Amino acid sequence: MKKGDLIPQITLNDKEGNNFEISQFIGEKPVVIYFYPKNFTPGCTKEACEFRDRYQDFKDLGAEVIAISSDSEASHSKFANKYSLPFIFLSDLDKVARKAFGVEASLFGIIPGRETFVFDKNGYLQMRYNNLNASQHTTKALKKIKSLQHE
Repeated sequence: MKKGDLIPQITLNDKEGNNFEISQFIGEKPVVIYFYPKNFTPGCTKEACEFRDRYQDFKDLGAEVIAISSDSEASHSKFANKYSLPFIFLSDLDKVARKAFGVEASLFGIIPGRETFVFDKNGYLQMRYNNLNASQHTTKALKKIKSLQHE
């Protein structure tokens, strides 16, 4: 995906096992979608907790946060409950979303990629950030969401 592309029309299961249409917020609100390698690993836990700690900032700006990995719905539910993670978790077992978004594996294809996408309220990609280091994803996404308020 590149800047200006429309959010893909994909349905995945959320942590409760319900169908969730990724593009359902088009026309309503900006969306941050972040892909991460695996629940309960140190970097992924750090990233999820950073999004949790700033979640109210995203909500105050009218945005929603969606986290996607290939973990099961049950694993997402345990992960979200253990760390009090309030945002949406989607299970991409068949890597349908990873393929549609063009998220590549890292470290010679061993580790699923860590990538964050910011879509404006009309569903168009405004930022794509790819970095295996978890520490900057939340900050960069929040900064981009704030900038969309002035456009």
